[in-house]
Amino acid sequence: MTIRRSWWSALVPALAVSLLPSAVASAVPRPSDGGWSVRRDADALRDAGVTGVAVRVETPRGTVTARSGVGDLTTGRPVPRDGYLRLGSVTKTYVATVLLQLVGERRISLDRTVEQVLPGVVSGAGNDGRTITVRDLLRHTSGLPDYLYDVFPDPGAGTYFAQRWRAYQPRELVALAVRHAPDFPAGTRWAYSNTNYVLAGMIIEKITGHPWEQEVHARILRPLGLRRTDTPGTRPFLPRPHAADYQQFTADGPLTDTTIPYRPMDSGADGSMTGTARDVNRFFRALVGGRLLKPAELAVMRAGVPVPQDGGQPAGTRDGLGLFLTPLSCGGEYLGHGGSGFGYVVRAATTADGRRGVTVSAHSRAADPQAAARQEEALRDLVDRALCRTP
Repeated sequence: MTIRRSWWSALVPALAVSLLPSAVASAVPRPSDGGWSVRRDADALRDAGVTGVAVRVETPRGTVTARSGVGDLTTGRPVPRDGYLRLGSVTKTYVATVLLQLVGERRISLDRTVEQVLPGVVSGAGNDGRTITVRDLLRHTSGLPDYLYDVFPDPGAGTYFAQRWRAYQPRELVALAVRHAPDFPAGTRWAYSNTNYVLAGMIIEKITGHPWEQEVHARILRPLGLRRTDTPGTRPFLPRPHAADYQQFTADGPLTDTTIPYRPMDSGADGSMTGTARDVNRFFRALVGGRLLKPAELAVMRAGVPVPQDGGQPAGTRDGLGLFLTPLSCGGEYLGHGGSGFGYVVRAATTADGRRGVTVSAHSRAADPQAAARQEEALRDLVDRALCRTP
């Protein structure tokens, strides 16, 4: 487990690769200082080695977009305008929203234990569903091990190609995770684990009698008119247009086209949704603006616990229920979530008042930790400046 965690800590945070072709045109619909800044920052992420970058910023004055790099290394075609994206763990915010709606309807309490809702599912190797609450799942204080280390145990493109078509049922993923001892007693610390949201999806189905995907469509996508957002499950192909995604599995290795997802970790309530930057921005601004949750549930969602320094988030970040709350350099904080898989990273964020929102997609990732750190810094700077600009 320690060795596998070490490898993942190097690979998973990586964003891009170096020594790639630079510069395909960035497109900014309206000339302005804000637009120039977004374009400059998108180009900076490209210059740091990302094959393709797309940014969409919503402001009270309108929308600013930028594209940089290429959408396909073979053809050289540009990154598409408002193309379809794999949302990865941004899915978790949609799932948490549905569960909090059920809390508001008094169909479940955040203080109910996993054992009370899903008897016998979390048990073994010291994992005990009687001590873990729904709240622990949504804010990653459960201590449950992450199943990712079991479904991708060995680094390399060979594992990706050999296993990418395999799909697991949610109970199978949880069973893999609970073979390992918990990271800590529930409620005592914080550690990100995708297993938490696999269980959250199972809880939604147990309460409503419907799959979590059906509830997301009925409660969020249809009311907000998000027609280009979907819950494809194990369906592997993105609608067109979309950029190709590329993963570098070893620091000195080649880029591998990973546009087809790795289904063992890209098909559930923890990270399977797809959509566009336009739809993602609309969702987050509606959520923060109070259109999806009652004031009490929205306040609970925004009540965060500190993320430790080694938690992969900027300093001062707190984790709410399906939302990260991160300080802005201009004061205040932004709310959002990131998503990633092999070859892609998506970052979605909005100001605390919902007036400004940004979604960034980066379409390649590196295995080298130093390259990863450079791209992560460029990405964080882009998000911060996009939300701190004056309208």
